[in-house]
Amino acid sequence: MKIGELARMTGTSARALRYYEDEQLIIPRRMPNGYREYDEYLVDRVTQIRGLLDAGLPTRIIKQILPCLDRPRTIHFADATPEMLETLEHERDRMDERIEFLARNRAAITEYLEEVRALA
Repeated sequence: MKIGELARMTGTSARALRYYEDEQLIIPRRMPNGYREYDEYLVDRVTQIRGLLDAGLPTRIIKQILPCLDRPRTIHFADATPEMLETLEHERDRMDERIEFLARNRAAITEYLEEVRALA
C-alpha cells in the first residue's frame, strides 16, 4: 500500500510515517520508481508505535522493544543492557501511574454522568 493509505488506515500523518521510517521503526519496501510500498503488517506496527509514543516512551526505547512485541514474540537478550532494563522498568511504572490516574478520572466522570442522568 502507499503511504497515504497507511496514513488513513492508522490515523497517522504521512509526515509521522516518514519520521518512523527515519527512526527505523518501520521499514517500507522501495519500488523501482523510488516510491515507498508498505506491507499490511505495518498497520498494526504503526498502531503499536503510536500507543507507545502516547504512553510517553521515546523512539529510542520503542526501537529497542518493538521486536519483543511481534508475534511470535522474539526476545533479544543480547541488547538488554542494565540501563535499558532500568529505563523500561521506569517507563512501565510511569504507565501504571498514568493508568491509575486515567481510571480514577474515568470513574469520576462515570459517577458524574450517573448523577446528572438521575436528576434528569
